[in-house]
Amino acid sequence: MAITRRQMVSGAAIAAAVAAVPSRAQDTATKKQKIVVCGGHPGDPEYGCGGTIARLTALGHEVTLLYLNEGDWPPTSAAERLEEARKACEILKAKRLYAGQKNGHAIVDEEHYEAYRKVLEQVNPDIVLTHWPIDNHRDHRACWNLTYDAWLQGKKKFALYAYEVSDGEDTQQYSPATYIDISSTEAVKRAACYAHASQTPDRYYAMQDQVAAFRGIESGSQRAEAFFMLRGSPSDLLAGILR
Repeated sequence: MAITRRQMVSGAAIAAAVAAVPSRAQDTATKKQKIVVCGGHPGDPEYGCGGTIARLTALGHEVTLLYLNEGDWPPTSAAERLEEARKACEILKAKRLYAGQKNGHAIVDEEHYEAYRKVLEQVNPDIVLTHWPIDNHRDHRACWNLTYDAWLQGKKKFALYAYEVSDGEDTQQYSPATYIDISSTEAVKRAACYAHASQTPDRYYAMQDQVAAFRGIESGSQRAEAFFMLRGSPSDLLAGILR
């Protein structure tokens, strides 16, 4: 059957219109996202996700580190820990927030669920990263519970991921599925972790770097950070941004 000129013009117009509409993947890759990285203490987000945070902020995404507490523990003062966190966030080009709890005395109850949810809502994140629920540190487990509840109460509006810290010592039975290559940002991550000078970074960074090297072997890169995305998240935004 012969195709008329009108049909050809009409078909070309439709094709051009379809091509002009960005795909979901393109939109995810170009839209500036708001990301919150939750941690039990100053240093946890840096050690678990520092390389990923550095990649995200380098692309212009807004990253906020939300610490459950200020990290002070005798003989280290709150002032010292606050200054260390300030330096670390400056290196990572990230913002910082505090949930107002006490180091080693995390509370998970109705009042604190509500307060924590409101802190997250103020940021209105697209992506949230938090501790893995099976962890030997009670502050890490509390951070997971508070974040998970905020996700549920918010109707799973943001993509929720878990990350690992000191795997084998703190994080247990971790099973990641999303891998982010941090080979190009490992030096930035290292500097951010070493900004927490009171927290024996020689020991803990070496431990975490072994994890990053192993995750790199698993995913085919020199260094990687691995995440577990919760089922029910809108989409795997993290992989979409940093693929």
